[in-house]
Amino acid sequence: MSHSHKHEFAHDLAAMRAHYQFEGLAEPDLATGPYEQFTRWFGEAAASELHEPNAMVLSTADAAGRPSSRTVLLKGYDPRGFVFYTNYRSRKAKDIAANPRVSLLFPWYLLARQVVVTGTAERVDREETAAYFRSRPYGSQIGAWASQQSTVAGSRAELDAAYEQMMARYPPGEHVPVPPHWGGYRVTAETLEFWQGRANRLHDRLRYVRTAEAWRVERLCP
Repeated sequence: MSHSHKHEFAHDLAAMRAHYQFEGLAEPDLATGPYEQFTRWFGEAAASELHEPNAMVLSTADAAGRPSSRTVLLKGYDPRGFVFYTNYRSRKAKDIAANPRVSLLFPWYLLARQVVVTGTAERVDREETAAYFRSRPYGSQIGAWASQQSTVAGSRAELDAAYEQMMARYPPGEHVPVPPHWGGYRVTAETLEFWQGRANRLHDRLRYVRTAEAWRVERLCP
């Protein structure tokens, strides 16, 4: 008895493609360093109609090499790297503890642009975490206490009950301390690729590579 593995889809995925009509990215147009170039592109993304330009896909792998990805929010960057915050008991944190090599992807589709960062992640100091935590809305502060991130929840009601419990512990208007299991990571970049969509799939891909002396720029085939 034979089984057919052919499936009928509502959309013809093979025919779905966008035709890019954007200006290119040439080597003389690049900023001197990758973070200056990122600032330039991030400013243009923020000024566009793009939703959450600071959203980035963080990819990690555990000790066995099993990958996982999720969207997190960029909350700061400078020449030291890119910063995001999370629960230190989460899957991503456990992955980073076993294998600190990570990738970040900024998918700026409306501009036909991507920025791909590879590097290593390490925890920021508690002072930096505390400064950011104080800037968060009250509800987000309580949520950091209430959620046992990446663990299995019995129900939505269980999550809501945990949130209500933490609200009772730290009522509105009172100081909410930083959870000891919550904080930031900084990704120190080893490479930063700036990808610009072009016609005929001949995209521009310029990558900064960290060397002992300075950043080297190389062009990748699309």
